[in-house]
Amino acid sequence: MLDESHARIDRRRAPREHRGPGRAPTPERVRTLRPILISLGALLTVALLALTLGRFDVPFGHVVQILLGTDPGGAFGGEDIPPTEHNVVLLVRMPRVLLAALVGGGLALGGAALQAIFRNPLVSPDIIGVSAGASFGGALALLLGLGPVMLVGGSFACGLLALVLVFLITSGRGGTPVLMLVLGGVVTGSFFSALVALVTYLADPFTTLPAIVFWLLGSIAGATPGQVLVAVGPILLGTVVVLALRWRINVLSLGDDDAAALGVRPRRLRWVVLASVALIVAGAVAVSGVISWVGLVIPHLARMWVGPDNRVLLPVSVLLGGALLIVVDTVARSLTAGEIPLGVLTALIGAPVFFVLLRRHRDRIWDSA
Repeated sequence: MLDESHARIDRRRAPREHRGPGRAPTPERVRTLRPILISLGALLTVALLALTLGRFDVPFGHVVQILLGTDPGGAFGGEDIPPTEHNVVLLVRMPRVLLAALVGGGLALGGAALQAIFRNPLVSPDIIGVSAGASFGGALALLLGLGPVMLVGGSFACGLLALVLVFLITSGRGGTPVLMLVLGGVVTGSFFSALVALVTYLADPFTTLPAIVFWLLGSIAGATPGQVLVAVGPILLGTVVVLALRWRINVLSLGDDDAAALGVRPRRLRWVVLASVALIVAGAVAVSGVISWVGLVIPHLARMWVGPDNRVLLPVSVLLGGALLIVVDTVARSLTAGEIPLGVLTALIGAPVFFVLLRRHRDRIWDSA
């Protein structure tokens, strides 16, 4: 199995190393780019549709004019667009679409990266305890009435604190590194989950408790341009780092001994990826609450489509995760007058889909890696 993986990696490297600067793209290069471009097209399509659909429908042509900055009846011959449609598209729906793309893409990327470095198909961002830590920070800010700025800051700080605790738990000698990381994440997650339960117990049941519960269920109903700016920093930084390391993650997925033989330092690389994923998850939870299943289901769907090569799998996971959460958010705000929490919908969709995937493709989901 490992010999075949090494041979596959060598074959993938060979065209790039011997290709001249003026040569046409190889068929393998085309096969690599095709799923990424298809995923990007799907993301842009659902984003445009999300701007038009809702309890207040905006014609698709008007959305295009608004995005292009066409003046009503101006030089581009655009129609007169009511100010209400401008406000709905630019001030209400655009922040939600951008935030959904950032959060969904970040969670999906985190799940795919963790599954690769742990070589375990059941790993998700929750396994390292960052989601539970960020949940506690946000719930505590709501309990103390510290406002939206401290809500984001508290979630982010406690999410990173959870990663530090995982590092302290696993920093000693002895034990399998991957097993120790998983156990450290489970312990840290359980500790912060208990703190979240304590916060909800102490909250006023008539005022604070409903806000905490709704936030913990996951929602981007209150998305603003400010929240988008807050999420862009940590999510984009962590995403760039993980995508830049996707070749090394390929090597790391072969095992620590083989990775070390190929010049990769497994422990250092694993912690860099973990820190990047923690940054992504903390930024996502800080602005959206806890949204489950995205980091577990999307990597499986992407892996069955493009295979285990992380050079393709990770970018595709980002794009498909963003597209999925945009669709789920559009459904959440369109079905009923009240907002359906995103965490509820993703669980209702993700659990049956994951069950079907396990039943129909249990021999393909991970064995091909």
